[in-house]
Amino acid sequence: MLFAQADPDPATFVAKLDKFFSDAVGMVWNVELITLLAVSGILLSLMALGGRGIIQFKGFFHAIKVVRGKYDDPSDPGEISHFQALCTALSATVGLGNIGGVAVAMHVGGPGAVFWMILVGFFGMALKYSECTLAVKFRHVDEKGVVHGGPMHYIERGLGKAWKPLAMIFAFGLMISSFGAGNMYQTNQVAAILQQNFQIPTLATGLTLAIATGLVIIGGIKRIGSVTSKLVPVMGLIYAGGCLVVIGKNLDQVPELLSLIFTGVLNGTAATGGFAGATIAVVIQQGFKRACFSNEAGMGSAAVAHSAATTKEPAREGSVALLEPFIDTVVICTMTALVILISGAWMDPEANGVTLTAKAFDSSISGFGSWFVPVAVALFAYSTLLSWSYYGERAADYLFGEKGVMPFKIVFCIFAVVGAVNELGLVLNFSDTVFGLLAVPNLLAIWLLYPVLKKESVSYFDRLAKGEFKVND
Repeated sequence: MLFAQADPDPATFVAKLDKFFSDAVGMVWNVELITLLAVSGILLSLMALGGRGIIQFKGFFHAIKVVRGKYDDPSDPGEISHFQALCTALSATVGLGNIGGVAVAMHVGGPGAVFWMILVGFFGMALKYSECTLAVKFRHVDEKGVVHGGPMHYIERGLGKAWKPLAMIFAFGLMISSFGAGNMYQTNQVAAILQQNFQIPTLATGLTLAIATGLVIIGGIKRIGSVTSKLVPVMGLIYAGGCLVVIGKNLDQVPELLSLIFTGVLNGTAATGGFAGATIAVVIQQGFKRACFSNEAGMGSAAVAHSAATTKEPAREGSVALLEPFIDTVVICTMTALVILISGAWMDPEANGVTLTAKAFDSSISGFGSWFVPVAVALFAYSTLLSWSYYGERAADYLFGEKGVMPFKIVFCIFAVVGAVNELGLVLNFSDTVFGLLAVPNLLAIWLLYPVLKKESVSYFDRLAKGEFKVND
């Protein structure tokens, strides 16, 4: 009887599996995870320097000097410069979350959700500082000069061999995430919007992105860093320029709109398309959730890129890393929010995500959003592919050794095509579930290694205050 009741239809099985992982995404990205990330960010803001100040303020302007090359020493170990490491990590985070994620947060939680996104971005700076400082501290540079770093290494090398199974779980999750959120989701969204706006076949988009990605990632982190250090500033200026044009045309509205964001902090003023109020919990949850998705603080992914930086000082690269959430969430997301608020498009119940952002640009400059947003999406997605290929490659190297790197790169490029031409509900829900779970082993390691983090931070900033580091002209 049991066998007679079993459903042999593969389509039914896939549908059930899709439903399972769809529910799993909601269970993983819940209030508990968001609270864990937020509380960790707040505590690390206060504790990273051992009570001697708040790291965001202590490290911000120093980080700018580091990125400008003021402390560069070519003899230091590493593969890429501080600026290239920052651009590589930014290229993974500055993307669809900035264009569509802000719109989703406002659509559901109203303008007040933007405030919570900014707040999470601020505390996320401390998370990025902590994980990237530890990544440089416990990285391994082999005899070929290749850097092996990231959370899987500070879990194993920092906590001891007994923790290797946890490190392997993290590495596996990172590799899976690179195929989903870092690859197929990107190509799928680009292919869809280019087909919708310019009638470009999805297969053509997938093949183009796969080939363009393969040509870069075959050269490893040095070539990736070289490309992203040129691409990220260009795409950032293009997007910021478009936002500033819209904001500049409506400058008189900005004070009132900023007021709307702050008055909506603890309520859902005109949320969900302007027709239904959102609860305070929804406003806060949407702001926190979209910010976490956008800047990836606490997930440990960016620590892989920053571990490759040329430096002997872990806290120096940690300082550079804290610039990421500021640029990604505080600056770019706020610009996007103002454009959407200026247009009033966030009150349209039918518009959401990238479509809402495109409509917002179009309302100020006719036809601009239809062209500008697809181009921005394509640039952001391509840069994300480059960075996440490196994250996945380093995870594959940790799990399988050097022999696993080239097969990973080949499969990664194939998946770019697969993502462009297929529906991805099941794959993406699985990927998003795994990605959210990365925070657990990463945050556990950060807190267990807090004494090391504190010692490195206090020592570095004490020596910096005494002028012990050579400064380049």
